[in-house]
Amino acid sequence: MGSFTPVQGTLFKPLRLGSLELEHRVVQAPCTRMRASKESDGVFVPNDLMVEYYSQRASRGGFMLTEATPISRYSAGYPGVPGIFTASQIAGWKRVTDAIHAKGAYIFCQLWHVGRASCPSFLDGRKALAPSEIPISGKAMDGSEYADNPPKPMTAEDIKETVAEFAAAAKRAIEAGFDGVEIHGANGYLLDQFLHDNINNRTDEYGGSIENRCRFPLEVIKAVTEAVGAAGTGIRLSPYNYFQDTRDSDPNGHWIYLCEQIASLSDEHRPCYVHMVEPRFDEVLDETAKLDALSAYTGKGVEVEATAPKKIVGNTLDHFREVLKRAGIKFLAAGNFNRDNAAPKLGSDAADAIVFGRPFIANPDLPRRLKDDLPLNPYDRSTFYGADPPQKGYTDYPFYGAKKVDVTA
Repeated sequence: MGSFTPVQGTLFKPLRLGSLELEHRVVQAPCTRMRASKESDGVFVPNDLMVEYYSQRASRGGFMLTEATPISRYSAGYPGVPGIFTASQIAGWKRVTDAIHAKGAYIFCQLWHVGRASCPSFLDGRKALAPSEIPISGKAMDGSEYADNPPKPMTAEDIKETVAEFAAAAKRAIEAGFDGVEIHGANGYLLDQFLHDNINNRTDEYGGSIENRCRFPLEVIKAVTEAVGAAGTGIRLSPYNYFQDTRDSDPNGHWIYLCEQIASLSDEHRPCYVHMVEPRFDEVLDETAKLDALSAYTGKGVEVEATAPKKIVGNTLDHFREVLKRAGIKFLAAGNFNRDNAAPKLGSDAADAIVFGRPFIANPDLPRRLKDDLPLNPYDRSTFYGADPPQKGYTDYPFYGAKKVDVTA
């Protein structure tokens, strides 16, 4: 055990988040793990293994986010992902929330619509919905080319129905025992697709200007807060996202505008927090390559190869933090955080809490390990999105001092 460190003095200060009184600021990230049980085509239900997984990572006064959770049958894009649109899913999630609350922790359900990141074979033959007809490059999860099944541009009625689906899903989440919900507006999924100008080429009130591109996400925020209350609503955003072919010509200016609009919402519509992803994080590129690519990006729909390391000027979450802080909105930061860089982020008041993904996957007792300066288990990337058996890389990571169980024996 090491000596007292700065991590202990920052990560373990109490924090009021909406109506919740947190005892520390180590937040479990929303990490898709694809371990839910199949009930029928496109319907996957939380099971015993998921109850164990979330319960393992619950700590007194800690805040947790679920894996991204489809709001409806046709908002989904991947197998093994639990939704929040059937009675069986609500019952399954209730077992998860009961187990977490028994350990004194809190949890929000992350509400998800994948948009164009799906394919007809997973949607009963339907086309995926998106702001425009532009497909993702490469292959869908069924092996087909996205370009062979371009998405359907959403009509105004489609958008209205989807806003209502987000609100209805939020109510179901509360029925399932969640303390609130996080709207997924990041990582190249539906709401993020509307925000980015290399995807949204609409000419109606939901496209073109940044004011129009923000309209749909803002409508979802208003509907969800009306459904479950502002104190139980957060939203995740990723201005610098490259995942799912997402680029933007002016992420700083455009997301500052979005944050200004969120900050200007009335008390009953203003979410209690915004959760953002650091520019350095990317699902495919390493940190240096991601930052170089951001620096080299010169305009809408144009990416220039980065030939040498470049100093990133202005690509920082600080822009958005300051706008939101003035409105009393808490700020959660995610993206390649560890025990060394988490403390400075909080110490400089650049965030109110730190969201950990991969370290939390491999360390069910992560808050204790950070607080007591204990070594961390390494993670096994090959088991992130399912494994055989499903416990592998999921519930078999040891707590500190315990021996790892070989589930394959």
